[in-house]
Amino acid sequence: MFKLLTAASIAALSWAAADVAHGAVTVIGGGLAQACSEAALGGQDDPRFQEICTVALDTEFMLPRDRAGTYVNRGVLKLRRASYSEATRDFNEAVRLQPEMGEAYVNRGAASIGQKRYADSLSDINKALALGVSEPEKAYFNRALAYEGLDDAKSAYFDYQKALEIAPEWPAPREQLTRFSVSRR
Repeated sequence: MFKLLTAASIAALSWAAADVAHGAVTVIGGGLAQACSEAALGGQDDPRFQEICTVALDTEFMLPRDRAGTYVNRGVLKLRRASYSEATRDFNEAVRLQPEMGEAYVNRGAASIGQKRYADSLSDINKALALGVSEPEKAYFNRALAYEGLDDAKSAYFDYQKALEIAPEWPAPREQLTRFSVSRR
């Protein structure tokens, strides 16, 4: 049987949902698309970086993968500012352009978590894991958040464990696991 520490779990889920993990896409080749990529990968959240991404999308020639990646990166920047609907539009466009890009799905799932649409997030995160993503620990972490939002503590626990197994140096899953108390019947 898996139990959450009750009061702490509600507060932590609120904190954690605001801190969903984002997966950016590396775009190489110089120009504004690369600057957009670097901003997303570097954890930036200033709106001026979103504008850099927009100008790149409007003016630069890109291969479909890089264009989709730039949409993902702009969406990640919007996620950091809790602009979930706008971010979802960018992830939808990335999926339209590159339906096999796992990062578009995991981030669209993160946007759903931010909107407390936990059940909706699961299909996107599962698809991302099936397609493959560069940082699967973030997908597992986000799926754990969704499971917690759905009051499925057991599944959340296992996904936090998986995230920690993949990235033992990442403190976020370890911090979440401290809230769990595991007992056997």
